[in-house]
Amino acid sequence: MKKLTAIVLFSIISFSLNAEIFIPMDEGQKDHLKAYGLVYQTLETGDKAKILLNYRGGSFLLPETRFVKKNAVLSNISYERYSEEEKRIVKNKIETENVSELEFEKAPKIAIYKPPSTEPWDDAVTMALEYSGIPYKQLWDKEVLSGELLKYDWLHLHHEDFTGQYGKFYAYAKNMQWYESRRLLFEKTAASMGYKRVADQKKDVAISIQRFVAEGGFLFAMCSATDTLDIALAAQNVDIVDPLIDQTPVTPNFQDKLKYEFTFAFENFKVYSDPYLYEFSDIDINPQAEGILQNKDSFSLFEFNAHIDPIPSLLTQNHEKRIKGFLGQTTAFHIEKIKPRILILGQTLGTSRVKYIYGGYKNGFFSFYAGHDPEDYQHLVGDPPTNLNLHKDSAGYRLILNNILLPAAKKKKKKT
Repeated sequence: MKKLTAIVLFSIISFSLNAEIFIPMDEGQKDHLKAYGLVYQTLETGDKAKILLNYRGGSFLLPETRFVKKNAVLSNISYERYSEEEKRIVKNKIETENVSELEFEKAPKIAIYKPPSTEPWDDAVTMALEYSGIPYKQLWDKEVLSGELLKYDWLHLHHEDFTGQYGKFYAYAKNMQWYESRRLLFEKTAASMGYKRVADQKKDVAISIQRFVAEGGFLFAMCSATDTLDIALAAQNVDIVDPLIDQTPVTPNFQDKLKYEFTFAFENFKVYSDPYLYEFSDIDINPQAEGILQNKDSFSLFEFNAHIDPIPSLLTQNHEKRIKGFLGQTTAFHIEKIKPRILILGQTLGTSRVKYIYGGYKNGFFSFYAGHDPEDYQHLVGDPPTNLNLHKDSAGYRLILNNILLPAAKKKKKKT
């Protein structure tokens, strides 16, 4: 009798240890963004988590622990018991449809590239991390150039200018206090590290970031960081900055001397050195210039084979496949400027406007997401930050948080 009792008790304990909570990520979820935070926090405790790719919006499976249930309730995150019936449905779909299960192994170490000064604009990724409860470390040029970046798994770049042109705000902001303060900070930082020009220092930062990816890091960039990073990499050996900005002449015929083989994603682009033009290159496409109205601006996510292509599948998980558009200094990528090996994740169908791309670089990966703030169509300098309490189900912000989990699912390094 004692032996039978022990067997039954062991079975109950084993069942409890293997029990999972189902976090729906379709329309039934009350707070899509905080669900990502719960997944991350679960990984921090040492437990593992799973995502069901292409099933109910990319739903999660978490261990049924007191920690998970308590924090789900506190964060108003919808969850269900992973019933036997649902398990059978999922198993059948995995065997017969484009559905797959992907396990997350550990909480990635996250860094955000950002100057120490207060910026006159917000950062969508920082807001997403803080709202969902995911920790991060802020780094800038000195940390990147000293090699500290290599301590992290994932790096975010947002509204940055790696060309050394101070964001190309010269035309309207050159006499404003925030612009002058920013220029002085950048020049002082570059000089403290032995550089005569901010552009030269930023090029070395861009090269260091590329080295981070080459050695297995994960890079996510938005807005102007996407194209200025590649412009800086292509212009490593030439001066593309107008003398009004740095008091040195541009390299004659610099356009013909750009090295596109050094870039992550873009090629054959034309660089604009005119300081009075609020545009870095012809990589960017602004739908307003094409007469596209805000209520007509959107892009669609492509679906990938979850069994063969788990990474792009993960990056495009969402409860919506058509996402409302949003502007930025870099709003969309011209498809003809994207290298053939780069995978397009999101595009405005029937146009040359690409919003979201992914690629591999040596041992690492990168994804670029154009635009500034998914819930503020035309975010202007000085505008207040978006209140994510009003956008808990933002499909545009979900794409950011999909990227956060990418290093957690890394199984082995891949060379391309």
